[in-house]
Amino acid sequence: MSEDHYFSADPAVPFAREPLVAEAWGRRLALTSGSGVFARGRLDGGTAVLFRETEPPIGGRILDLGCGYGVIGLAIAACSPDAVVTGVDVNRRAVLLATENAATLGVSDRYAALTPDDVPADATYDEIWSNPPIRVGKQALHDLLLTWFARLAPDGRAVMVVGKNLGADSLQRWLGAQGYPTERLASAKGFRVLESRSA
Repeated sequence: MSEDHYFSADPAVPFAREPLVAEAWGRRLALTSGSGVFARGRLDGGTAVLFRETEPPIGGRILDLGCGYGVIGLAIAACSPDAVVTGVDVNRRAVLLATENAATLGVSDRYAALTPDDVPADATYDEIWSNPPIRVGKQALHDLLLTWFARLAPDGRAVMVVGKNLGADSLQRWLGAQGYPTERLASAKGFRVLESRSA
């Protein structure tokens, strides 16, 4: 199975764990990734740009949208003791790996990885952080973002990293048109870091 199908709920490729070390906001995180999960065995280039070009949230309720093996949300939990983080992913392997990584890092009390159906219907978030699954297709991506951005608290924000060649600039314009004013925080190595404010 190609990595393009990391957004499958149950990847068909045999499950094999693969360790990696990720650098995030000055910390080294020893994590485990796996086959059938986005960025197996490595820190994705876009996520690396996200870490280099931002500062972690100070605290609050944080959603890691499309969490994969958990690196963004786990980095937030590791760096921000006052943050309570939910990682969400349709890929059950990703949820399993993120949960295991939270235990390894000792942040299970402030980090939970869930499938979308397991997230409480009334849950809201102060911030959403994401390297979103662009390759699901434009309509599916738009539906995903509108669904979860609707859970932003008043004065909340979303921070995303998106490849310029994958439509970052058009996505920025589209989000603004949906009532989520969006600005570019940074541009590096072919990626845009976008910040959207709640409607």
